[in-house]
Amino acid sequence: MTSFTAGVKDLANRLFGGYAELLRMPHTARFAIGSVIACMPFPMVGMTITISVQHYYGNYSLAGALTAIQAIATALVGPLLGKLVDIYGQRQVSIPTIIVWIIASTSLVTAITRHAPQWVLYAIVPFMAAIPPWGAMSRGRWTRLLRGDHARTDRALSLSGVLDECMWVVGNPLASTLAVISGLLAFSFTGMCVIVGALMFLTERTTEPPSQTQLAREAGLTRAQYREREAQKAAALRGTTTPTATTAATPGNRAADEPSSTGRSGHSHGSIWGPGLVAVCATWFGLGAFQSAAGISIIAFATEQNMKQYTGFVFACFSLSSLTGALVYGAKNWMIPLWKRFYVCLAVVNLGIGSFLFAKHLWVIMVIYLVIGVCQAPTWINGNQLMLHLVPPSRFTEGMAWMGAMNSIGSSVGSAIAGAYIDRAGSHGGFVVVTALAIGSLLIALTGIRQIKSSTEAPTLTEVEV
Repeated sequence: MTSFTAGVKDLANRLFGGYAELLRMPHTARFAIGSVIACMPFPMVGMTITISVQHYYGNYSLAGALTAIQAIATALVGPLLGKLVDIYGQRQVSIPTIIVWIIASTSLVTAITRHAPQWVLYAIVPFMAAIPPWGAMSRGRWTRLLRGDHARTDRALSLSGVLDECMWVVGNPLASTLAVISGLLAFSFTGMCVIVGALMFLTERTTEPPSQTQLAREAGLTRAQYREREAQKAAALRGTTTPTATTAATPGNRAADEPSSTGRSGHSHGSIWGPGLVAVCATWFGLGAFQSAAGISIIAFATEQNMKQYTGFVFACFSLSSLTGALVYGAKNWMIPLWKRFYVCLAVVNLGIGSFLFAKHLWVIMVIYLVIGVCQAPTWINGNQLMLHLVPPSRFTEGMAWMGAMNSIGSSVGSAIAGAYIDRAGSHGGFVVVTALAIGSLLIALTGIRQIKSSTEAPTLTEVEV
């Protein structure tokens, strides 16, 4: 019995010891947990809109179109907010953004419950995209605090994935339960989470990364000059040839444009785009497309079986399995190359969700989710780790926002197509779309294997100092 107890304690220490060490660091628990609470709109708003609109309007196409518009708006606004956060600072951008979201969510739930004309819903939904990039800002704080410590940085990104999955485990069943009771109740709870989480996160200022404006001011440079110098440092860290300061300062000079032609971020505008980032964003587009299509198809499938009230718990099983995968994945220092881990996890998720077409019962989908979910969070963790190799530190929030934006665009495409096919052929039509998108997105991801592999062989750019 003693040896069994000791074994359990040793296992718990292996799984949770590294995470507990991170959260014991001064001020880290506050911003890490606060960001997750503030992110509750992500698991709750989409499902709340879908269930509420279907209840009041009886139209899956309208629900799919609204969630698609919100996703498109999020995709357009997300990179802009991420770039503004990097330029001006987290608090300066987040506070006005939160105010816009609260006004929009209040207006939307009022319009839905009063059965307003559809054009009113279409007019309000884009403003629901006014959500600060909490996840990217939290990860930005971790990478700054742990700069130079690769093992702890990877574990911190895994911890962020664990906390995100906790949010989805709680948010999905809450959304389905509260939305069935009242759309107003669901949106009120979400708004309260946004306010509480924002207060926890934004009032913790000691861990906030300096903005580009602040860094440039301290260096005696303009923001453009600072970004250019940072891009040159990043290119030097990669071992590439960068233009001289004189050449780089000449607009339109051919030499100043040469780094961009090699996919590096060292041209005169300091662009973060390169082959690796393009490949990751294309992969995240496909990931969002088939997973969003799967979500709306599962809701339709459950409704046909008179089991709509269980949809949130089915999604929660996926998140719970993903949470388990994140815990185990982050507890181990992997020797397998990052790009191999990325593609193995991605293939398991794609092929597993693609098999929903053959499920005859909602519980079969739940079992599949439980099995493949262990690879969901590691896929995102691997994506976050890839970003450390692709963008410099003062552009990290922007880079993460672009990855999330492509995922949102993919989600909008997937939900719109699936919604149309569900209205025509029921849930089976939706699952046909899911399978096609899952296989297609995996093929798209495989076309970028060379770019992603080469990116992981480059140093992490979070070590750039200007």
